[in-house]
Amino acid sequence: MASSEMASSSNPEPERDAEETNLNPNPVAPPVAPVVCLMRFASDSAAGGFMGSIFGYGKGLVNKRGLRGSFADAGSSAKTFAILSGVHSLVSCFLKRLRGKDDVINAGVAGCCTGVALSFPGAPHALLQSCLTFGAFSFVMEGLNKQQPASAKSLSSGQEIAKSPKNVLPPFTLPLPPTLMEGFSSFCKSLAKPRSPIPR
Repeated sequence: MASSEMASSSNPEPERDAEETNLNPNPVAPPVAPVVCLMRFASDSAAGGFMGSIFGYGKGLVNKRGLRGSFADAGSSAKTFAILSGVHSLVSCFLKRLRGKDDVINAGVAGCCTGVALSFPGAPHALLQSCLTFGAFSFVMEGLNKQQPASAKSLSSGQEIAKSPKNVLPPFTLPLPPTLMEGFSSFCKSLAKPRSPIPR
């Protein structure tokens, strides 16, 4: 009995090795059942249709088409948004299942299929143009979305801030042209001037 206790206490390494092998820094998405993809398609289509109907109804009201015209715009936008979100969700879910990865290629192919679905009863060049446009847009947006967490910088340590160069502009910061700078400075000065009381 003492030897069995000793054997179990002296060999904790296999358990720790099993835990370490499960800690993968870049885990691959588990395969998704087709039923889950179809459920995502249905739910995303419904959500897209709902948001599209709100958008279309608001667009009809802004364009002053009245209530009936607004409902027509709502139906058209609901169909478009439902196709956009449903097809993109379905294709990207199936690609994730087939390829075992969730990357920008899946988004690009899903965008291409979405573009084809939106312009389906059309000429071949319109189908190709929609495929390329939606595919490129989805590819770029997914690439930017995947990059964003990596570009975040922690401000917790003061040493990192001290090492960074002082004259480097943050990303997407461009100086204003002189004509805009003059107009902006005169606007700011007009805000700083005290207003005279309104005579009655």
